[in-house]
Amino acid sequence: MFEYELHKINSAELIRRADQRRLVREIRTARRQARRAAKEAREGRVNTPHHRFARGLT
Repeated sequence: MFEYELHKINSAELIRRADQRRLVREIRTARRQARRAAKEAREGRVNTPHHRFARGLT
């Protein structure tokens, strides 16, 4: 009976660790996506299209 209880405790601990690792992975993924979205939102056109090319010397 004692061995069964140790097994259940060990099993519960492994499940708790797996859940914690899964949560950390989800948080990291969400943060990474938020940073990418914020970066894309900040990036935009630097100047207008008619300033994109140098003038000709004609």
